Amino acid sequence: MSQYRESPSGSLSSLISGAVLGAAGLAWWLFSEAERRQQARKQRAMLYAPRIQDGSEAFETSSPDIQRENSEQLEQRVEQLNAAIADVRKQLEDLGARN
Repeated sequence: MSQYRESPSGSLSSLISGAVLGAAGLAWWLFSEAERRQQARKQRAMLYAPRIQDGSEAFETSSPDIQRENSEQLEQRVEQLNAAIADVRKQLEDLGARN
C-alpha cells in the first residue's frame, strides 16, 4: 500500500474551496434572514393598514392631556344624559299621576 500525501497546492485549493463554500453558505443565510425580516415587516404593515383606514390608531397615540379632555367631555355628556333621563322620568310620573 502506498502512502497518500497531499501536495501543498492541493491543500491550498482545499482551503480556498472551503472558504468559498463557507462564504456562499453565509451569503445564502444572510439573504434568507433579510428576506424573512422583510416578510415580517410586510405582515406587520398589513396588520396596521386597516387601522389607518378606520382611524383607530389616532386614539392610541393621543397624549394624556387629550385623553383627559376626552374623558371630561364624556363625563359631562353622561351627566347631561342622566339629567335628560331624570326629566323624562319626572314627566312620565306627572302624566301617570294625572290619569
